[in-house]
Amino acid sequence: MPRERLSVVVTRRLPEAVETRLSELFDVTLRDTDNPMSRDELVAAVKTADVLVPTITDTIDGGVLGQAGEQLRLIANYGAGVDNIDVATARQRGILVSNTPGVLTDDTADMTMGLILAVTRRIPEGLSVMQKGDWAGWAPTALLGGRVGGRRLGILGMGRIGQAVARRARAFGMQVHYHNRRKLRPEIEQELEATYWDSLDQMVARMDVISINCPSTPSTFHLMNARRLKLMKPTAVVVNTSRGEVIDENALTRMLRAGEIAGAGLDVYEHGTDANPRLRQLPNVVLLPHMGSATLEGRIEMGEKVIINIKTFEDGHRPPDQVVPSML
Repeated sequence: MPRERLSVVVTRRLPEAVETRLSELFDVTLRDTDNPMSRDELVAAVKTADVLVPTITDTIDGGVLGQAGEQLRLIANYGAGVDNIDVATARQRGILVSNTPGVLTDDTADMTMGLILAVTRRIPEGLSVMQKGDWAGWAPTALLGGRVGGRRLGILGMGRIGQAVARRARAFGMQVHYHNRRKLRPEIEQELEATYWDSLDQMVARMDVISINCPSTPSTFHLMNARRLKLMKPTAVVVNTSRGEVIDENALTRMLRAGEIAGAGLDVYEHGTDANPRLRQLPNVVLLPHMGSATLEGRIEMGEKVIINIKTFEDGHRPPDQVVPSML
């Protein structure tokens, strides 16, 4: 007699190839629209599903988990970050949590370099001139930016993405520096030609570009606070493709407006989609709608990891990408 298929609820629209494969393997409930589920919809989902497939836009906190049915045994997050999920509470209730690490490393690192170039070379300003039809021709002093080669890049967080950024930066002739919880192994430092700074304050004060590539944790909240931002050189720029909460956005906005920091490239924001409106008024700021990982290839690979995690769980084994609180 065939085994009953797992009931899987997906909270957002996923690439068609991923949805098709999920439908082939499981009793899946797909989302008709791409709008995030409401809290009531999330509660209804955890009451009925064996497996929930949320995304970073879904808050799976203790209140939601407290209403989960006994059959919910796996939350297979579609994303590497799990700060949207109360992993500790899930574990207490016997619910496993998995994620999709390592898939989007290159995509995010590419976007980091894109933002560094966009800010330092004033690409959006040039684009705006062309789109408005205001270009009067080449001029020796028009839209002068800065050369990337030779600049000191300070990477805050030297995990997979930070190291991928370092490799790209070296190809552009940048000098790579980094601050991390732990010093890299000597052979990796040598490969990346990277200089370690035990003191974040000292590194920030000497860099031309700061790249935020660390996760969002209680210890990294406002790691780049007003005091630390003031240590930056007035000619320096900051780029964030990690988590918005790492930077005090209001302090950053004030300093950009005052000319105390030369520019910023942001793909994430402290309050989700609610970016500080004053940032949009600044010509030295490049803002993107959290698209650092937005490649079709990456999104499909994320889906493949979700499917492997669910299938492994269904077969009675630990999901390969299981997350436990000690990993966070």
